[in-house]
Amino acid sequence: MGKITGFLEYPREDRDYQPVAERIRHWHEFILPLPEKECVIQAARCMNCGVPYCQGTGSLAPNAPGCPVNNQIPDWNDLVYMANWEEGARNLHSTNNFPEVTGRVCPAPCEASCTLNIDENPVTIKSIECAIADRAIALGLKPEPPTERTGKSVAIVGSGPAGLACAQQLARAGHDVHVYERWAKAGGLLRYGIPDFKMEKHHVDRRVTQMEAEGVVFHYGADVGVNIDAQRLLEQHDAVVLTGGAEKPRDLPVPGRELKGIHFAMDYLPQQNRRVSGETPIEAEPILAAGKYVVVIGGGDTGSDCIGTAFRQGALSVTNFEIMPQPPLHENKMLTWPDWPFKLRTSSSHEEGVERDFAVMTTKFTGENGEVKKLHCVRVDGKMKPIPGSEFDVAADLVLLAMGFVHPLHEGMIKGLKLALDQRGNVSASTDNYRTSIDKVFAAGDMRRGQSLVVWAIREGRQAAHAVDKYLMGSSLLPR
Repeated sequence: MGKITGFLEYPREDRDYQPVAERIRHWHEFILPLPEKECVIQAARCMNCGVPYCQGTGSLAPNAPGCPVNNQIPDWNDLVYMANWEEGARNLHSTNNFPEVTGRVCPAPCEASCTLNIDENPVTIKSIECAIADRAIALGLKPEPPTERTGKSVAIVGSGPAGLACAQQLARAGHDVHVYERWAKAGGLLRYGIPDFKMEKHHVDRRVTQMEAEGVVFHYGADVGVNIDAQRLLEQHDAVVLTGGAEKPRDLPVPGRELKGIHFAMDYLPQQNRRVSGETPIEAEPILAAGKYVVVIGGGDTGSDCIGTAFRQGALSVTNFEIMPQPPLHENKMLTWPDWPFKLRTSSSHEEGVERDFAVMTTKFTGENGEVKKLHCVRVDGKMKPIPGSEFDVAADLVLLAMGFVHPLHEGMIKGLKLALDQRGNVSASTDNYRTSIDKVFAAGDMRRGQSLVVWAIREGRQAAHAVDKYLMGSSLLPR
């Protein structure tokens, strides 16, 4: 794969960023693509491993090594090295419906499990994937409509990455596919959660246009269980797939939580995404960071997105608290490789000037005239117990809660259909066939497995499509 001695001859060179002073002044993507010649050199570093963990093991475990969608990474690295970009694009799309998305926002577990990561120099898999996808799209993203129609109708509830992947696969199999989305546009978290500076929304629009040409029908403003009767939906379609997100946020029930200026991250981020796209705002009080002292509680990707958004809105300062201890700067390779390592991760947003602090618990909020002005905090030990005498206060005009999501929203569709839930409050569905407790109803993505990565959503959507196709037709040629 690649050049036999490439990993010895060429150092790792990855995409760079625009300087901080430039990128925080706009909402566009700021990653600088590698030139084509450099992509070829980087692909040459793929070293023909005996066991290429990068492409995934097929395991359902959340921390399994490699790519959840099982991208055939060594194959398309070799194709790029041989300058056969067209075949590389065909190979990449055979496992991944939206590689231009994962090439931008995936955390790249493939690179963590790369053999060259043993000495911190993995192949630049994510950048090469993005280059293949962008090059193919620039040459024309062609629809792939089915040659025959089955006469079967499928409803997809939710248009995030799981729903879109499932819908595209089923449409290409010849089914009549209808996607029901409660917001004004398709994409789910891809559109309303991920800021434009990480992924501009024309990438989603382009795929929606492709899917419409393949026969997928999108229904917007369709909130199943609220303004669309869920039971009637079951009667109108031969199968229904639930692919909504894990939208119930984890709250922080401490004194002062009722003060104005304390918001969930997913009340904050979609507002800005709508502003950037020119979409009509929903009826809610604007949440803006301009001229404010901002505190983001939660150290994951959502918190990082809040940080970058706050800087671009003109925050006076941004502080980020995480209740867990600070992870190590580097993992023990011999102990963790090829699994996803536990270590400190610094995003591009963190590099834009945030103050980060770990092992911090918020005990209460206080304010003036009903508006938050201060966080009261205490440091905690490894068992999450407060350390006496470590109390401190932080000024805050805007507090953003980004502590993760606990399960899908139960109100409306889930309660209306009386779907069985698992112990965590997700819709219970088999890992073998994605079927729920109700006949002909399937569930995939965050709706079934809980909060997860975009690559897991795409995998689940594709596998659910296979299960639905097999349920409807008795067998399926869609990839499992």
